[in-house]
Amino acid sequence: MQNLMKVNKAKRGFTLIELMIVVAIIGILAAIAIPKFAELIRKSNEGATKGNLGAIRSALSIYYGDMEGYYPLNANTLTTNGKYLSAIPKSKTPNYHADASTFTNASVLADGGIGWRYNNVPGDSNYGTLWVDCTHTDSKGTGWTVY
Repeated sequence: MQNLMKVNKAKRGFTLIELMIVVAIIGILAAIAIPKFAELIRKSNEGATKGNLGAIRSALSIYYGDMEGYYPLNANTLTTNGKYLSAIPKSKTPNYHADASTFTNASVLADGGIGWRYNNVPGDSNYGTLWVDCTHTDSKGTGWTVY
């Protein structure tokens, strides 16, 4: 009988208070980590957009050189036969617009559009310029149209 009592005492588990403390600590850590993780995702999407913007601008510059001083009238021309771009990359403006790989051909920026805005107006001072089609700001407070 005494051996049986010793065995029962050795098989103790965690108390309810100990479990509650562990759950509270995990909750506090999650409350701190989840917003930081969301911020990292937003910054990575912004970085992807800046990289994609640079890729399209490079393709426009190569096109400009090949066509001896003329930009395309439609930026989708850059994907023809995959010579300049195999596909139009997406513009990601987190928290404002859906991801899109579309071009709006216009010389004036106006919010509400998604994707990219391309100035295809010959004679305009910004002819051949490409912007992110969003007038909001990134996580640092810089307007998307500045890039």
